[in-house]
Amino acid sequence: MNKPQQFINLLSRLSRLVNHDGHSKGLKPAQWDAIRYLAQANRFSRSPGALTIYLGATKGTISQTLMTLEKKGFVAKTQDLHDKRAVALKLTTAGENLAKEDALKPFQRMLSDLPANEQNDITLALEKLLLAKLRSDGNKPFGICNTCRHFRKNNQSGSPHFCDLLKEPLCDIESEKICVEQTPA
Repeated sequence: MNKPQQFINLLSRLSRLVNHDGHSKGLKPAQWDAIRYLAQANRFSRSPGALTIYLGATKGTISQTLMTLEKKGFVAKTQDLHDKRAVALKLTTAGENLAKEDALKPFQRMLSDLPANEQNDITLALEKLLLAKLRSDGNKPFGICNTCRHFRKNNQSGSPHFCDLLKEPLCDIESEKICVEQTPA
């Protein structure tokens, strides 16, 4: 078996194990994926459309997922402050607490037990593979806000940072979250 085939087989098997654990707390893997995304996304990226793009799912799947999470009290939908036609998503306190009990935490601990160079190699390989797949499908990569070319650190307008694309102030916490508008610097 060649290395790329072996890597993909291992990744597929690991993915199945992760998805199996994704059935915890009475949620399906797609619901966990939505909770994880919303816990990591900044305010500009907490919309059904951004969630659909990020997960590579259909609008119908995301709609059903969000309805279920809303009924369970984990997600709240509100009107977007900047665009009254749009919906903004937010984890409720119960949703935030659930995100802290994520079934993927053991996998994070297993990875952090590896030597730093191995953690970096695995992360870099997966980032490159994901980016190649997203590009081949014509999808957006998303990324961390403070690594964007539009991010302005130590803004003089009174808030710590600023998004030059959206013309919005940013706090430290928000700048460390996923942004749908992120363009690598």
